[in-house]
Amino acid sequence: SVQLVESGGGSVQAGGSLRLSCAVSGDTYYPYCMGWFRQAPGKEREGVASIDDYSITSYADSVKGRFTISQDKDKNTLQLQMTSLLPDDTAMYYCAATRYWCGSVDPGRYNYWGQGTQVTVSS
Repeated sequence: SVQLVESGGGSVQAGGSLRLSCAVSGDTYYPYCMGWFRQAPGKEREGVASIDDYSITSYADSVKGRFTISQDKDKNTLQLQMTSLLPDDTAMYYCAATRYWCGSVDPGRYNYWGQGTQVTVSS
């Protein structure tokens, strides 16, 4: 198995930026594909961005042009650069890993999850 630990969350004003990181440890020899998800209070967990085994990225429509997912395989880290943040971006953000469903933004396809990092965007 792998362990995922998110960091970089915080509180920012609308229009600001944050960079989230996810450290991956454990059985990292096996290739995994990664994604970022978020969950606001009372809402379902939703996919934000994913990166597949060919480094092809995909994004939820709500964050396209504002968020960028990247991966440093040598350092076993995953990042989410968030710019032009909106109050609707407020949520707990999770990184996740899957062995089979690379490129998916369906939370049900992911096997391993971090504990999350809170992002709060004020008006």
